[in-house]
Amino acid sequence: MDKRDAEQLLNQKLRETRPSWQKRQPVRPKKYKTSLKTVEDYVILDFETTGLRAGSDKIIQIGAVKYIGHNRVNTMYLLINPECSISPTITRITGITNRDVQNAPVIEEVAHELIAFIEGLPIIAHNAPFDMGFLYALEDITPIPEYTVIDTVHLARRVIRETPNHKLTTLSAFLELEHNAHDALGDCLATAAIYQYCISRM
Repeated sequence: MDKRDAEQLLNQKLRETRPSWQKRQPVRPKKYKTSLKTVEDYVILDFETTGLRAGSDKIIQIGAVKYIGHNRVNTMYLLINPECSISPTITRITGITNRDVQNAPVIEEVAHELIAFIEGLPIIAHNAPFDMGFLYALEDITPIPEYTVIDTVHLARRVIRETPNHKLTTLSAFLELEHNAHDALGDCLATAAIYQYCISRM
């Protein structure tokens, strides 16, 4: 199941569980710059979360993979304790259970480590507004720089015309990748392969 495939299921759950009096979270202004320029040094970023709403839903898994000269040089991959219950819906999508995260660090313990890991490099993500929304929601914990962000959804739409859509799972199947979907590291590695394929065809 792709993140976009899961959206309808998650939205239904949110409608069922959100109290009628709860106001929508204020929309945070976009603080990153989008780009489709080719870069050789970058960080692939992916989060698994308790839901779709950055700022109110929580990160439960971080995947970040650093590439220098398109070569993988470092990885940050860990579970996060969201300090709230993970719903059966999210467990079904991600495979992550409440037991898995009960002894994991909370986001306040690792947010600064993630920013240090990125080192100001361009960030590449698939459906980047989702992941960047959760990243900038951490501004209350640690300062978040203004990153340059490349969204492989937009890049693939320009380059790959052979697929019926540009979901991560669809593109992974097209490229015959071994893709552990809805695992933060698995999604990062698939995104990196898609990015490198796209720039090779540009």
